[in-house]
Amino acid sequence: MPPNINVVSLVSIGRHPQSGRARRAEQDGRAVELGLTMVGEALTVLHAGNPQNPVLRQYAGMGLPSLTVLDQASSCDAVSVLLRYLRKNPTDIVLTGVRAERGESSGMLPYLLAEQLGWPLVPKVAEIVSVQDGKADVLLALPRGQRRSVQVSLPFIATIDNAAPEARQSAFGPGSRALFSIQKGDNLADDAFMEWKISPAKPRPKRLKVVKAKTAADRMKAATAKPVGGGGKIMKQESPEEKAQAIFDLLLEEKVIR
Repeated sequence: MPPNINVVSLVSIGRHPQSGRARRAEQDGRAVELGLTMVGEALTVLHAGNPQNPVLRQYAGMGLPSLTVLDQASSCDAVSVLLRYLRKNPTDIVLTGVRAERGESSGMLPYLLAEQLGWPLVPKVAEIVSVQDGKADVLLALPRGQRRSVQVSLPFIATIDNAAPEARQSAFGPGSRALFSIQKGDNLADDAFMEWKISPAKPRPKRLKVVKAKTAADRMKAATAKPVGGGGKIMKQESPEEKAQAIFDLLLEEKVIR
């Protein structure tokens, strides 16, 4: 990687899926790992929130000499303060997780940043292969372990998928010795966020395929057979009205709408 590129990794406070305890976010940790692989200790790790949160030391324990914190309350919107930082400081690549593990967890933050900055956004990145001549070769994570190679111009924002290399183990000693650069964030609370009622998410029920089998052998075959997609239809030359009607008919057939 060129030594003169500026890489910023955005990190958040994660949540363990079983215990609910605060932890290093899985995808944000992978984003830091990718940034360290690219530029080493020159990586800028940025967090908007409480600088006293002990979870931040878990990121620092990955080998970071310092970490930048934009001090603000959890009820404040992080987009505006991150925008000011990125506009003020020269940045070539911003790495972040696909979505946070707590709070709203909508995954919209990188998209809002990219829209306001006018930068391209590359979603679900597995690896950044190379950066040269103002362009980066990026591998996107696709289903079933597949990859897609794309080229994007700097600067850009990349969301890091779970297919990216796993974050290294955090060491307590280096994490406790890391220096925190604390800057002032926003003090204005998000009124809409204050009115929300947050509750644990519930898994959605999965639609089961109805098997009309008469014998045990038929039921076993239906249960173990690999699903083959053959009911799809590619529409290229049709008018927008015909495409919309096809989508509407499919929704009726699947009983998504009635």
